[in-house]
Amino acid sequence: MSVSRLDIGHIGHRGDGVADTPQGPVFVPLTLPGEAVEAEREHDRARLVAVLEPSAERIEPVCRYFGVCGGCALQHWASAPYEAWKRELVVDALARAGVEAPVAPLLPAHGEGRRRAVFHARGTGGGAPKGRDLLSVGFAGRRSHAIVAIDSCPILAPGLDGALKAAWEVAQMLAPLAKPLDIQVTATETGLDMDVRGSGPLKPDRVAALAEIAGAHRLARLTRHGELVLQREPPLVTMGRARVTLPPGSFLQATAEGEARLAALVGEAVGKAGRVADLFSGVGTFALRLAERARVAAYESSAPAIEALVKATRGVAGLKPVTGEARDLFRRPLLPLELKAFDAVVFDPPRQGAQAQAEQLAASKVPLVVGVSCDPVTFARDAAILLTGGYRLEKVTPVDQFLYSAHVELVGVFRR
Repeated sequence: MSVSRLDIGHIGHRGDGVADTPQGPVFVPLTLPGEAVEAEREHDRARLVAVLEPSAERIEPVCRYFGVCGGCALQHWASAPYEAWKRELVVDALARAGVEAPVAPLLPAHGEGRRRAVFHARGTGGGAPKGRDLLSVGFAGRRSHAIVAIDSCPILAPGLDGALKAAWEVAQMLAPLAKPLDIQVTATETGLDMDVRGSGPLKPDRVAALAEIAGAHRLARLTRHGELVLQREPPLVTMGRARVTLPPGSFLQATAEGEARLAALVGEAVGKAGRVADLFSGVGTFALRLAERARVAAYESSAPAIEALVKATRGVAGLKPVTGEARDLFRRPLLPLELKAFDAVVFDPPRQGAQAQAEQLAASKVPLVVGVSCDPVTFARDAAILLTGGYRLEKVTPVDQFLYSAHVELVGVFRR
C-alpha cells in the first residue's frame, strides 16, 4: 500500500469521501468534500492518515468511538450539507432508474434516538473467554468483523439505558461456551425486550442464570432464539389507539419519531380510502393507524407478527375491522384479482424491495399505491415497474431516522 495525497470531490452513496484519480475513484472514509488528505491507498479503497486541508463543514463527532465503530459514517459533517446529500441519494436513485418525480426536503426523524439495537459479543483471545479482558460487546468495527467494545452510544434512545450493561452480563455468563452472540434489545413501554441468539442449546443451570440476570436488570422479557426465558411484563408498543405485544426479536422502526413521520405521510396519502391493503405490514405500524378510518387487510410473512397485529385490535374502540394473513409476498404476491378489493395499497418491504408485488400492482387497477422503503435503489426499480403499468409518481419524501448513516427511508405516492 502506498501513501499519497488525495483531493476529495464528493461523498459516495455509502458515506465515504470520493477522490477522482486517473486510475478511477478512490473511496476514503471519514473525509469530506473539498478536503485534501493523506491516505494509504490500496486499489479503490484508502485509509485516512491525515487531513491536510480540512473542510469548513467538518465538525466534532458526538461519539468517542466514531471512526473505529462501524455504526456511523458521517458524525463529522455539518447538518445542512449532510441533509442535502442524504436527499440527493434519493434523487440520484430515481434518476438512474429513469423515474421522474418531485422530491421533498429531507424530514429529520431521529427524535430521542434509536429504540432498538443489536449488540455483538465475541471472544478476543484464545480459548473460551472468561471476562471483559477476553470479551468484546458492542458493534462491528469499520469495514471489519472485529467487535468494538463500547460502554455507551449517544444515538440510542433513553429507553435503552441499561441495555449495554445487561448485554455485557449476559455475554459474560455465556462466554465459557465460546459462541458468537447477537443480542437484540428493544426499548418498549414496559421495559427492555432482549433476545439472545447464537448460544446454541443451553443446560437448565444456564437458563436459570439468564433468568436471574433478566430479573436483576428488570427486563420486560428475555428470550433465547425466540424461546421464553423470563417475562416480567409483556413488551408493549402503542400504535395509534392499539397496544401491540411484540413477538420476540420482531422488527420495529428504528426510532419512535421515524415511525410517527412515516405513518403520518402514509395516512395523509391514503386519505379517505375505505378499503386498504397493508403489504409487508409487520406488527401494524401503518395498519393499526389506518384502521381508525378504513377497513384494513394486513399481509406479512411472519405469522407471529400478524397474530400480534390482529390481537392488538381486539377490544379497542374506534377501529374498523382489521384482518391479517401470514403470506410470503415474494413468492405469493397479491394478484390483480385480489387487489381489486382495495381502494389503496400500502407496501413497506425489506431492503430488497418488492419486485414481484410491484409487477402485480402494475397489472392491477388499484387507484392509489403508497410505497415505503429503506432503500432508494430498490424503490426506484419498483417505481419504474409501476410507472410502466400506468401509475404516475406524484411525490417522494425522504425521511432520516438513521442519523449519521448512509441509510435513508422514503415514502412515495403513486396514482392512476
